[in-house]
Amino acid sequence: MPAGHRDTQSWPLSAEIEAFLAADGQGILTTLRPDGTLHSVPVSFTWDSEARLARVMTVGRSKKARNLSQAPGSRVSLCQRDNVSSWVTLEGTGTVSDDPERLADGARRYAERYGKDWLNPPGPAIIEIAVDRVMSRNV
Repeated sequence: MPAGHRDTQSWPLSAEIEAFLAADGQGILTTLRPDGTLHSVPVSFTWDSEARLARVMTVGRSKKARNLSQAPGSRVSLCQRDNVSSWVTLEGTGTVSDDPERLADGARRYAERYGKDWLNPPGPAIIEIAVDRVMSRNV
């Protein structure tokens, strides 16, 4: 394993990783298309360490949401990096929901992390990633 690289399935995460995931930033979400190829897009997200859950606010018609709706329980990856050489990747099972309570909780967490309200466009959805693996470098 390269110097500074960690791969863990143990909890709790280090204070450094938690701080990195709480910092203002975006990630790259990777889902699988129905044909098995990768679909990667930049996203804003929140991390809930206690629940081991990453949340991405989106709309149900987005490709990322449709990919997960067409393959419930599929694996996804969410990677946040800084402008130098540090990164954290969260991996787990992704689900998409339009449940009003989940949407409200996700929007609240988004506002707390990013200091602004989520736009809440028509057809809102939330992607929840049940994280079971965390990889990092220089964090």
